[in-house]
Amino acid sequence: MTSIIRANRTVSVCNHAIPGLDRDKKYLAVFQYDDPERVVWIWSLFFILIVPEIMTLFRSSRICTFKSYRIPDKSTFITVFIMESLHTIGLVMLVFVILPSMDVVKGAMLTNCLCFTPALLSMLSRHSGETKRAFKTILDFLCVSIQLTAFIIWPIVAKQERNPMASLIPFVCFLVSLGWWENYVDRNASLSFIRNIAQIKQKLHKTRYFTFIFISIWKIILIFIFMMLSIYMTDGTVRPIFSKFNEAFGSHKIMIQRDRSDLISLANTDQYVGIEAESIDINSRPSIPIWFILAQIMTSWVCYVVAKFACKICIQGFSFAFPISLTVPVAISALIAFCGIHFDNKCKISDFFIPKYLFWYCNEEPFIRDEPFFNVHAIMWLLWLLSQTWIAIHIWAPKCERLATTEKLFVNPMYCGAIIDQSIAFNRRRDDEEEIKSEDINLDAEGTTLQDPSQHYETISENMDDKKKSSTYSSDQIVRIYACATMWHETAQEMIQMLKSVMRMDEDQSARRNAQKYLRIVDPDYYEFEVHIFFDDAFELCDENDEDMVVNRFVKQLVEVIDTAASNVHQCNIKLKLPTKIPTPYGGRLEWKMPGQNKLIAHLKDKAKIRHRKRWSQVMYMYYLLGHRLMELPIDVNRKAIMAENTYLLTLDGDINFRPHAVQLLVDLMKKNRNLGAACGRIHPVGTGFMTWYQKFEYAIGHWLQKATEHMIGCVLCSPGCFSLFRAKALMDDNVMRRYTARSDEALHYVQYDQGEDRWLCTLLLQRGYRVEYSAASDAYTQCPEGFGEFYTQRRRWAPSTMANIMDLLGDYKKTVKVNDNISLPYIIYQGMLMIGTILGPGTIFLMLVGALVAAFRISNWDSFYYNIMPIIAFILICFVAKNEVQIFVAQILSAAYCLLMMAVFVGQAIQMTEDGIGSPSAIFFMSLTGSFIVAGLLHPQEIGCLAPLLLYFLSIPCMYLLLIIYSLINLNVVTWGTREVQTKKTKKELQEEKKATEELKKKNLLGFLNVGDNRKEEGSITFNLANLFKCMFCTYPKPNEEAVHLVKIQDQLDSITNKLSTLEKAIDPNAQSKRTSIGRTARFSDNLSTVTENEEEEEEEEEFGSETSETNLDEKESEGKHDRDDLLNPYWIEDKDLKNGEVAYLHPSEIQFWKDLIGKYLYPIDQNKEHQERVANDLKELRNRVVFAFFMLNALFVLVVFLLQLNKEILHVDWPLGVRENITINPDTNEYIVDKEYLELEPIGLVFVVFFGSILVIQFVGMLFHRFGTLSHILASVELTLCSPKVEDVSEDDFIDKNAVQIARQLQRLRGLDDSDDKSDEYGNRVEKRKTIFNLEKRLQQHRRIGTLDVAFRKRFLNLSNNMPSGTPILGGIRNKEQIMALERRRNTLIAGEGHTRLGMQTLGAKNEFVRNNPNRSTLDSKRPRNGIDINGSLQGHPNRAYIQDSDEDETMNDRPINLNIYSPGSRLSANSSVGKRQSLSHNL
Repeated sequence: MTSIIRANRTVSVCNHAIPGLDRDKKYLAVFQYDDPERVVWIWSLFFILIVPEIMTLFRSSRICTFKSYRIPDKSTFITVFIMESLHTIGLVMLVFVILPSMDVVKGAMLTNCLCFTPALLSMLSRHSGETKRAFKTILDFLCVSIQLTAFIIWPIVAKQERNPMASLIPFVCFLVSLGWWENYVDRNASLSFIRNIAQIKQKLHKTRYFTFIFISIWKIILIFIFMMLSIYMTDGTVRPIFSKFNEAFGSHKIMIQRDRSDLISLANTDQYVGIEAESIDINSRPSIPIWFILAQIMTSWVCYVVAKFACKICIQGFSFAFPISLTVPVAISALIAFCGIHFDNKCKISDFFIPKYLFWYCNEEPFIRDEPFFNVHAIMWLLWLLSQTWIAIHIWAPKCERLATTEKLFVNPMYCGAIIDQSIAFNRRRDDEEEIKSEDINLDAEGTTLQDPSQHYETISENMDDKKKSSTYSSDQIVRIYACATMWHETAQEMIQMLKSVMRMDEDQSARRNAQKYLRIVDPDYYEFEVHIFFDDAFELCDENDEDMVVNRFVKQLVEVIDTAASNVHQCNIKLKLPTKIPTPYGGRLEWKMPGQNKLIAHLKDKAKIRHRKRWSQVMYMYYLLGHRLMELPIDVNRKAIMAENTYLLTLDGDINFRPHAVQLLVDLMKKNRNLGAACGRIHPVGTGFMTWYQKFEYAIGHWLQKATEHMIGCVLCSPGCFSLFRAKALMDDNVMRRYTARSDEALHYVQYDQGEDRWLCTLLLQRGYRVEYSAASDAYTQCPEGFGEFYTQRRRWAPSTMANIMDLLGDYKKTVKVNDNISLPYIIYQGMLMIGTILGPGTIFLMLVGALVAAFRISNWDSFYYNIMPIIAFILICFVAKNEVQIFVAQILSAAYCLLMMAVFVGQAIQMTEDGIGSPSAIFFMSLTGSFIVAGLLHPQEIGCLAPLLLYFLSIPCMYLLLIIYSLINLNVVTWGTREVQTKKTKKELQEEKKATEELKKKNLLGFLNVGDNRKEEGSITFNLANLFKCMFCTYPKPNEEAVHLVKIQDQLDSITNKLSTLEKAIDPNAQSKRTSIGRTARFSDNLSTVTENEEEEEEEEEFGSETSETNLDEKESEGKHDRDDLLNPYWIEDKDLKNGEVAYLHPSEIQFWKDLIGKYLYPIDQNKEHQERVANDLKELRNRVVFAFFMLNALFVLVVFLLQLNKEILHVDWPLGVRENITINPDTNEYIVDKEYLELEPIGLVFVVFFGSILVIQFVGMLFHRFGTLSHILASVELTLCSPKVEDVSEDDFIDKNAVQIARQLQRLRGLDDSDDKSDEYGNRVEKRKTIFNLEKRLQQHRRIGTLDVAFRKRFLNLSNNMPSGTPILGGIRNKEQIMALERRRNTLIAGEGHTRLGMQTLGAKNEFVRNNPNRSTLDSKRPRNGIDINGSLQGHPNRAYIQDSDEDETMNDRPINLNIYSPGSRLSANSSVGKRQSLSHNL
């Protein structure tokens, strides 16, 4: 394009197919300075240059509008203004002056000489902390020298070619190179002025978009000004640029003249002056410049987008750096080829893709001569190309994380259209973050550092000088995930689903740990993992007495199903060691070790000692894991800050089901944005029945449209606690953690805080400036309510809390917009529109039903109004006066009726669409809504099945958006949980109090005075009832043999007998009571000896670990009654036989004190004060009344206004421009045709709401499209793309192992298939006639207990690797190549030989550091544990997990070590320490 604007230029024209031209003569197209064809290409270049600036303006304005911004200081703005102005001036002069004056090949070469400033700044920014600094500085100096040669050589070459613009080339190249100054200054540079510039760079990073709103406008103006100056400098005038603008973009003439260059030597005439008779004009093709403009703009934009996409999904080397580096060489080669073809035959390329009269400006002789190596252009160009490659070497070795933001990838927000390759290469941000090395991870002997907080993260080396220079370590950036699940009354199957999910995480973490530890690779996705389960109301009264507490059946259920979950995950029978029982100030704790050596800890909450409910469980684990486990570490505060930024809480529900990949996708979002406080995944409801079908569609639409839109234009408002990832640093914010612990004292607090704790926590994060995002590729599955009543009860909690939190956010929007960069005023307006739609939703549904009845049944508007208002008023009254069961029953009946009525709505809608046409507002809205749902489903192909209940969703609209809203608001004062509730045991005192309270209530009540208050103790001779609404009895009489009366009498008699026996025993022997009690307890623990256990392994386990208890003499047991129980030493619940005879351990005093302080400050149980409860109940009712009144009045006013306007539509209406009907009438008298247009009439409010809901639909649909692209990027970034990867046989063995190390480790650690018999059991398939049931049962009886740790299984297979292994051995996940197995053997031998030396030089803090070992404030269990692992002599010993039962035939390396078991003896404060059969006493310093 620059070749065409060369002034006074001629182009050789192909004379074929042009009338009037002789084939034996040569012709030229002549372009004078004022030719319209030249003018159109000048304007085309101008448009190409300003389009990126317009995009920059749009992006900057969008971000400043939808997000917060900062205003730069004067120095920053002036620096950017000067640099961008100089860069723009140089770019305009390059395009309009320099390139048109050169042939096209030399012009392409010149583009490699535009990086002098980056080369110079790169050399000056080198600092002592860099590796190979001297070598890099030398190369930088060479690049600067080579770039300087361009300033000398190009003017000389240009002068030889008589180029008048030769002197401007160095100046222009220098100005253009100033545009990339920001990317090549380093804040760690040795020179002070470079550091000062780097400070401006840091300030610009925060104020870039606000700055570039003005810079982009200024650059557009500057491009125009210097374009005019450049044209004036070359042509001497700019008048044709404006005077011939219209002619240039229209059809104009191109003058063709005969080439008379062969007569120049004979006639002293200029070659451009021909013979008039031999000239001819041809028509131009006006569309060609337009197509070239569009092609250049689109290709540049696509190049930028694809380059950014390749960097985001981590395929930068092959898909970004490689093509960018080859752009100029390939372009030069193509141009040389085209020029050569054009010189040989001008008709070969003519009209192929450009007109006959256009071509590049090529040199008069071919560029490549006979001696191409000695051609000065070729030699120097290669040097310039190599220097540019070194200056942009950072694009070959990216260090950014997956899905990095545009700001992390590129310095400037857009690109330069004229030199796209240099622009995106030099704009690609140079990463200076240090990556984590394998030695920095430095796993300890147990394979992880997460279990013991006192020996976590710090790594010490013999060379401490390097560590002293920095207070932080790269190992502090290791991701640490605490899975925190809240449980209450889950079923066994739901518990198994959650346990299977965390077991899969344990397996994945173990594979990554073993891959790094043994295979010596660096896994960027490595993380450390620990599971915490918080049981609400985990204790209940003991059956024997009212004083002692035991764990409830749900805790016992967890103990029973945990082995089942582990066996299902590992596809073999696994038996975990019995849980360690730990008394705690809040109740108790059960601790397991999972097969991957990660801990699973169940915290059992006693509601008499600590507050129960989900919110307080969240407060509990936040303060424990982040406050005690993290903040109390004896390390530098900078390290704590980094660790808090890379520590995450994975919040789970007790019935969730997910995969490790889903968690990894959420971690990717966290790594992408350090300001991200929470991230949630795609939640899929699981269950059966119509309610489940409805929820599947509702969840799908909510995620596809609403959450995706919130993610794109602002922040997600709710990250559900069933499956979300929270950043520790965000939760530790004072205004988040402190406010989240606020006690509910006001009525609104009960609704906002306790009914929707997840949404309120996200509201606090948003108000503190953190972002919340949504990942559609992170799937999780949770149980949903299957019954109508359970569903209504759940939504009764959700709906008011959602509205309360959104109103809180909207009410404080000014502060939130100011603090949060991701929440803007337009986003607040969008949420306000949704809130208005929610509030007026019932009124809208009511009007829809009224209109549908009118259209379907042809009744009047008033009749339809009456028919619809009566059931709604009746339901409102029932919700106010009736019980919850009656409300739900009536709602269920009305819902069924409304489903039938909705079919009439569909019929009415179809009739109305037929009458009004598809251009009517209702038809457009209905088709748009349905179409958006269908398109959204097609864009989610894996979830397209969720569209199946679409009809059910439409039929349920009145039930869910009318009745449910009414039910939720009228029951606003009910703050009970409502779901998963079971009846708990009560003490005798509580039963007596309830009985007295009931009797008093009956006496005070009018119904009690009339003796009709409670007829449960009476029967009638004649009885009838209507469901649960009412019951009538006639001729009543007392019920005979009332069960409750007999039970109370029996209980009183038993108490009397017990008291008499106690009195007699005390009179005979004062010690009789204690002996009898002790013997009774002993009998309970020995009952299992006389029963037949179905599971033989459990029986062996109890015999093995319970032998010490059974051998304890009776004297020690008799002493139990002499001591008072201490809940921190010998609570009653640890003797529960259902918890098995596991080890008993005790908390360290520092952790006990932590829990006491935390409970005393935040979590102490709230006294059930009747006066306080009555006050709260009254306040809740008052709040309910105010909300219901406001809600009712708003909807009533809306319905009244719209309905009245509908009745008087003939008077006050707006004509709808679509769907116009034309009636043609003929006047027979005058033969005139009269055309009457009939418009659809809309009332003004109706038109407003059509636009209102239509705009919301458009916003959500567009947001969904953009989010889909982001999800596609996320999926591609997290999977391996094998399309462009080399074949397996072409990859070296070591590279293959490095690439597949985690998969290899996962196969090597498999528990299934470790014995030869395991995999043979399935060789006959599932066919009944080929199953060997009896043989399998016999084999199962004879097999030994398998190794229970993934680590030991990995070690066993890793040590037994041999080149002579059979090819069919399924342990390496497809590795069958002998060379690859040999490569694994080499790594194993290297690890064994060199592990001792590396361990001497690098130890974890806690292995030999006395500061940690002897620290009395260590927050760990008060028991020393032997440390196993790879010893310093080079013996690879593995890491046996003592959390599993040892087998007699297991490796001797494990049996040779002592195993310390703290076995609790009932009735004593002491515990026995058994180490290789020797009993020792264990003292407790409590």
